[in-house]
Amino acid sequence: MSKTQTLQNFLDGATVDAEVFALRPDYRALLIAVDGIEAGESDAASEALLAAAETSARTALQEQPVEDIAHVAAWREAYRAFGSKPQRTRNSLEALLRRAESGLPRVNRLTDIYNGISVLHQVPLGGENLQRYIGSPRLIRATGSEEFDTTAGGQDSVDTPDVGEVVWGDEQGVTCRRWNWRQGKRTQLTDSTTSAFFILDALEPLDDAALTAAAVDLVSHLKQLGPDVVVAQRLISAS
Repeated sequence: MSKTQTLQNFLDGATVDAEVFALRPDYRALLIAVDGIEAGESDAASEALLAAAETSARTALQEQPVEDIAHVAAWREAYRAFGSKPQRTRNSLEALLRRAESGLPRVNRLTDIYNGISVLHQVPLGGENLQRYIGSPRLIRATGSEEFDTTAGGQDSVDTPDVGEVVWGDEQGVTCRRWNWRQGKRTQLTDSTTSAFFILDALEPLDDAALTAAAVDLVSHLKQLGPDVVVAQRLISAS
């Protein structure tokens, strides 16, 4: 089996629970799996992308407060729908836009790329180490018993989501809490990650054309991370 087919099989096994679509029928998840990455620390290319993202964010925030940006506002409403307070637990897009004014973090090439694309296209975007997944990804409303490995006070710890919280996970546990708020430690990207999984989260008014444009930009940058990079994609929606 080719690497591309292996990646596609992983994505084909991904699911979004009907209860999530009942909460937000307009939700779409564009999933991207990548292999053959030459891992590394932040470099000149990722620095240029982050600098462009910071400029884009500052321009957007001169026109309106971050909470009034259309896609940020949509995600705030989605958080309220499952009982989360968006002013306390911000969706990943809002969190990055707020940081962009003073400077986005420089982490590693992969993380820098997806953070930059997230800000430039104003779409929540998560990146995970595909090799640490147990089974395919799933988006559910939590029972409250699922395990989420994280860090608290500088120490490794295990947390559990709230009942009804929207979470991404796999067969072992939660990989990201509150839809796109905080990723777990087990599947986080590192300087040595060579196989990755990305989730682009969309709600109206972000349309499919804008979502696709963000994915195309992401893939374009990922393909620059080595001559053997292979990519698979899948869009999941209520329809």
